[in-house]
Amino acid sequence: MTASFKPVSVDIGDLTAHPANVRSNSPETYDPENTAHLKASIAVLGLLQPLLVQKLDGKYAVLAGGRRHAALKELVADKAAKGFTAKTKVDCRLVPEDCDVTTALSLAENITQAPMNAIDEFEAFARMMEVDGQTPETIAKTFGTTVSAVKGRLRYGLIHPDIRAAARAKTITLDTMKAFAEHPSQEVQKEVFEALTKEDSYLQAYTVRQALKSRGVQVSDDIGAFVREDYEARGGAIAADLLEEHSVLEDAALVETILLEKLGAVAEEACAKLGFAWADAMVRYDYATMADYGRVYPGPIEPDEASQKRIDEITAALEQLQLEMEDEGLEDDAYNALYERVDALEEEARDLQEAYSAEDLARAGVIASWSSGQVSLHVGLVRPEDTVKGEGARGSSANPTGEEAPDAGEITYPASLAEDLKTERAMALGAAMALHPEATLDLTLFKLVSGVLASGMSVTPAIKVEARKEYRSHAKMDEIDGTSLEQVAAAHDVLDLSWLDEARSPADQFAAFRALEAGEKAKLVAFATASTTQSCFARDRSRDSLMHDFEIEIMPDIRAHWTPNAALFNRFKKAWLLKILGEDLGLAQEAVTLASSSKKEIVAFCDKLFAEPFATLTEAQRAAVAAWCPPMIQTNGVAFDDAEITVETPEPDSEIAQAA
Repeated sequence: MTASFKPVSVDIGDLTAHPANVRSNSPETYDPENTAHLKASIAVLGLLQPLLVQKLDGKYAVLAGGRRHAALKELVADKAAKGFTAKTKVDCRLVPEDCDVTTALSLAENITQAPMNAIDEFEAFARMMEVDGQTPETIAKTFGTTVSAVKGRLRYGLIHPDIRAAARAKTITLDTMKAFAEHPSQEVQKEVFEALTKEDSYLQAYTVRQALKSRGVQVSDDIGAFVREDYEARGGAIAADLLEEHSVLEDAALVETILLEKLGAVAEEACAKLGFAWADAMVRYDYATMADYGRVYPGPIEPDEASQKRIDEITAALEQLQLEMEDEGLEDDAYNALYERVDALEEEARDLQEAYSAEDLARAGVIASWSSGQVSLHVGLVRPEDTVKGEGARGSSANPTGEEAPDAGEITYPASLAEDLKTERAMALGAAMALHPEATLDLTLFKLVSGVLASGMSVTPAIKVEARKEYRSHAKMDEIDGTSLEQVAAAHDVLDLSWLDEARSPADQFAAFRALEAGEKAKLVAFATASTTQSCFARDRSRDSLMHDFEIEIMPDIRAHWTPNAALFNRFKKAWLLKILGEDLGLAQEAVTLASSSKKEIVAFCDKLFAEPFATLTEAQRAAVAAWCPPMIQTNGVAFDDAEITVETPEPDSEIAQAA
């Protein structure tokens, strides 16, 4: 049987909630913030759908339409809303008091009011503007929402009809349809849609956005914002969007022309400031093309009196800052501020002590490109045709006179850092010796017996076969990589020290020692000998051929016992870190990107890179990261004399020189 409900007009003040309403247990549904748009709509258009009511205790209880009832009560309470009082009558439908399906009626009323299809909603907003002459402002007022929210819906409702039809037919997804709104021109949307669907392939939102990028640049894009003023001054066409930030500069060729002009101006300014021979610009830095270019670097210069005075001031300031940074109670913001100050001072000191040679300035130049929303400068580049014939490794600065000279691009290690690297290498070698007890035992015994029995034989001075450990000093012992220390500790843990009982006499200790198995004795001798290894760089074959070959045998790669970390990188200049990334590790793109970052950020990047090489690295890059170390501490690599790594020599009266 179908029920028919009599129409009735009821005063708003006579309406009350019905206990059988299925939303009665979710009062948050009727909160003002959830009925604001409904209140706005009723205020403008009136109550478009009658309430379903039932007579209860002399009142009209709202069985279905609770949100409309809540909105009506808000309008009555709102003094600014005209035409709504407790006596204002609204249309209702009356359910008989003896009806036994009230809950079912309420449920049906609520669940059959299905949410409007998204495309229907977008198109309805568009019709209100196109057919009814509404504006985004009046529509927002009607629905109690913001103008920007209305404009967002309107943009989708104004997408080309064929594309909206494809979304309705589920040929494309709703997200793919929305992607076409990236360009406000329906003509452009249609052209791109037809081009992308020619082969009946699956269309994705990403593909659409990429295709629309070739049809212009949005004014909110970093390039669009950069060139817009000049673009408009030259009369470039703009496709206006309801949302200003989505308007499009349609002439992509004009955009690129202006961008290159502006980049060229920046390059020319830098060229004039630095004294280079030429300047150029490119929209994106083409690494494939630039692979044939060389690069020159500033080399050390003798500072004048004024510069030296400033360098001395900077040195003193850096020492003070270093002390302040060691305060464990320092807040992160304060530490970062000090770090940035150190970075700036180090850069200033470097500029006072480095300069490009006249020969390099005469052939090198600067290129400006667009990267990550800003201008990037690539300085010291040498075009292929300007590269000196017979030049060494590509990208290095060559001496046109043919005389041997230090490469200005190479890293120059301060004496303090060089000494610490020697210590770290000795620790790694000690770990390797402890892990190869048989070989180390043979070396130790050989040194002992040859020193007594061989006539005039020169045996390695690299180890001390004495009853004392080698003292190894290091400026930052607590911060170096702990791999070698862990390996030595592990080797110590498996030593049989049962014979070393201080309660025994030396004779008893010796007897217990003699009773040990040969393998256990070898471990003990190896560990003791490892503790005597002296700090040094890679061995010189001509001076100590025995230890040179022995080290290669037991420690072919120092990276098995040592990994570069933040403590090391912190002691490198920013320029060194970028050089290592770009040239040694083959991460040229990352080096260019990080060039504008602070030294702290570059150190963190390097630390993370070496701790766990990124999955995105190529095989060659991964191998380079796995093998890299300062050249002079590698055992089986480039010999120290051939590595062309220079070390700053301290003055004879310095503390380090005296210690040496």
